[in-house]
Amino acid sequence: MLLKSKKDDGLVEIASLEELIDPFQDKVTGQTQAGQNEQPPEPFAKKDLIFPSGENLPLCWLDSDYKSK
Repeated sequence: MLLKSKKDDGLVEIASLEELIDPFQDKVTGQTQAGQNEQPPEPFAKKDLIFPSGENLPLCWLDSDYKSK
């Protein structure tokens, strides 16, 4: 799955959807899609990622206690 970084507007390919939708994980492993060479995997803070359309990630992916808010 591709997401967009809020910091630099670059695309990030997410390695694990399970990691992404787990609200107890605040980071997700991904690879920046820049240039012709494949970039090494690195952790990205979920709060710094959005969908390519500009929409924020669902709150249930970010906060394990989202129902009480």
